[in-house]
Amino acid sequence: MKVGFIGLGRMGQGMARNLLKGGVSLVVYDTNAEAVANLVADGAGKCTSIAELVRDVQVVFTSLPGPAQVESVVCGPGGILENMQPGLVLFDMSTSSLTLYRRLEEAFRAKGAYMLDAPVSGGPPGAAAGDLAIWVSGDRAAFDRHEKLLRMMGDKTSFVGAIGTATVAKLAQNLSAFMIWQTMAEVFSMGVKAGVEPLELWEALRLGSVGRQSPLMLLVNQFMPGKYEPAAFALNLAYKDMKLAMDLGRELGIPMRLASLTMDEMTEAMARGWGDKDARSMLKLQLERAGVEIAVDPQRMKDAVNRK
Repeated sequence: MKVGFIGLGRMGQGMARNLLKGGVSLVVYDTNAEAVANLVADGAGKCTSIAELVRDVQVVFTSLPGPAQVESVVCGPGGILENMQPGLVLFDMSTSSLTLYRRLEEAFRAKGAYMLDAPVSGGPPGAAAGDLAIWVSGDRAAFDRHEKLLRMMGDKTSFVGAIGTATVAKLAQNLSAFMIWQTMAEVFSMGVKAGVEPLELWEALRLGSVGRQSPLMLLVNQFMPGKYEPAAFALNLAYKDMKLAMDLGRELGIPMRLASLTMDEMTEAMARGWGDKDARSMLKLQLERAGVEIAVDPQRMKDAVNRK
């Protein structure tokens, strides 16, 4: 089987090299001649166009900056759709658009080919080391046939579901990271201005329930199964602690935008009569506004927690 790789940037070059290390017969294309030359020096074949590459392979991986580049490479003149043979499998490893993937997957199906989104997480060092999370969605059989190739590039590879769901998972992960960072900036601004040395504060936070585990684990027993009684930490106690922190912030003259939003949520939840429920019951307000219900079977949740 011959494999093609399009997009040899900071992520793509590392992933392509790992395919070569795995003994894959690989041809590559990029608009950057130097990036192509580096991979050719490592044993890859060189293609001078997208059309030349896709006519010569059974599987293509793309790693591109975003939706505009993905659409151009796939749908543009001389692109993948225009030149591919029936049966071709494309894994796009970019972080792109759910709407675009749905449209592309339909176009591929019409031509007897397969389009799967396969966004990654781990950065250039992870790409070089093969230490990547790769989420994949689309045709399950196509994933199963080529999972070995994916695992050459990422040691944490998983199938998520229908086309685009892998991209949703990747965007959700990044969204959570960015929001957690912003939250930590607000928390540290209060602690440091109140007189705690930054490293001492970091070490103190690491000892608590948030610092000892992934934030995801704080959702296991209440939020995910949708069970907020009996309370592990009652909302009325959380409300008291939140008010004390907000009072301190006001005394110090610190802007606390995220804390204020959280306090508003707690206040509404208290007004609903949820004070004796677990503090995470306030999260139901967001689910209500989004029209979403979350109630995972406790045994499924337990199995997921214990899964390696």
